Amino acid sequence: MPSLSIFCGVLLILIGILGYVNGVMSDRASYTALIPAIFGALLLLFGLIAQAKENLRKHLMHAAVVVALLGFIATAVRLIPRLGELTFSGAEIAQISMAVVCLLFVLLAVKSFVGARRKV
Repeated sequence: MPSLSIFCGVLLILIGILGYVNGVMSDRASYTALIPAIFGALLLLFGLIAQAKENLRKHLMHAAVVVALLGFIATAVRLIPRLGELTFSGAEIAQISMAVVCLLFVLLAVKSFVGARRKV
C-alpha cells in the first residue's frame, strides 16, 4: 500500500507541474495549477514514512486515503456541474486527471483494507 501511495503521489506531482508549465507556455500561469502537486506531495510523504515506520503504516495509509478522497471530492465538485460544457483545456485535463488518480487510489486502498481485515 505505501508503494501505491508513492506512485499516485508522484503522478499527482507530475500532473501539477505539467499543468503549471502548460499555463506558463500559454500565458495563463496560475499557482492553482500546482494543487494536484500539493495533494501528491502529501501522498508521497505518507507513503515514504509508512515504508520507513512499520508501526505507523496503518495510520498513515488511512490519512493518505482521506487526502485522496478530499482531492477527488474537490475536483469532482468543480467538474460535475460543467460536464456538458467541458472544452478539455489544460486546466480541465489536469482536474480530470487528478480526480481519476485520487479515485483509483481510494478504491484500491479500500480494497486493500478490506483484504487485510479479512486476513485477521
